[in-house]
Amino acid sequence: MAHDLTEIADIRLSTLAQLMPLGRWQLELAHDRGHHLLLWVTRGQGTGLLDGGRIGFGAHNALFVPARHLMALDPGRGCLGQALLIPATSAISLPTRPLLLRIRAAAEQTELTGLLDALSREQTGTRPLRDTAIESWAQLTAVWLRRHAGQDELRHPGDRARDLTRRYGARLTEAFDSGATVAEHAAALSVSPEHLTRLCKTATGLGAAEVLHQRLDHAARAHLCGGSAAVGDIARHLGFASAAVFSRFVSRRSGLSPRALRGRIATK
Repeated sequence: MAHDLTEIADIRLSTLAQLMPLGRWQLELAHDRGHHLLLWVTRGQGTGLLDGGRIGFGAHNALFVPARHLMALDPGRGCLGQALLIPATSAISLPTRPLLLRIRAAAEQTELTGLLDALSREQTGTRPLRDTAIESWAQLTAVWLRRHAGQDELRHPGDRARDLTRRYGARLTEAFDSGATVAEHAAALSVSPEHLTRLCKTATGLGAAEVLHQRLDHAARAHLCGGSAAVGDIARHLGFASAAVFSRFVSRRSGLSPRALRGRIATK
């Protein structure tokens, strides 16, 4: 079973809603992705977890999340936007850290919208050299992103809570499925579990255990809906001691057994 189910082979433009076809959990629960994500919010607002801290975003905000960075986004019910997904293996030159850009100048808003609209026309069209054109528009979008990187609002020099939570998030992207406890993750970061929990709560509003459990919850749902693997195999893959322990975790998080949750997700 693959470590991650989110790898993509081609550049793809979608709507915000298309990022969560199986349910809002696909964005709302803490997770990392096997591809780069640029989200251009055109209407509404929301909150989330990015770069080790709590964020708020709204209309004319651009969020960039490199592959393998912990994130969670909770868009409001009226939130609309476009999402550009770029394979992690792409040669396109992109920022290496998450960005939150609040684009206030109308000309800059129009420029990004125009780039994405042009990419969308190529994606839905059948003209010769379609894939080359899509990659070219994505490259120009990356240039736009890098030109505006100086407006990023995520960097908080000297913020110890955010720095620790950022490092905790980086560790979870590599080892959330190792079976390690919060205490063991804290030891790997050279802090006590109490210190990790306290600073994690300060930076994100969530305790360290809740962030870990959200990442496991997201992975559990993704595997349950991503194939027909036995519950015991999924449990073992995600680091649970047994299928019974995994089933109790799923039931506690969702109110459903793994089999019932798989059936509910499959009917969406």
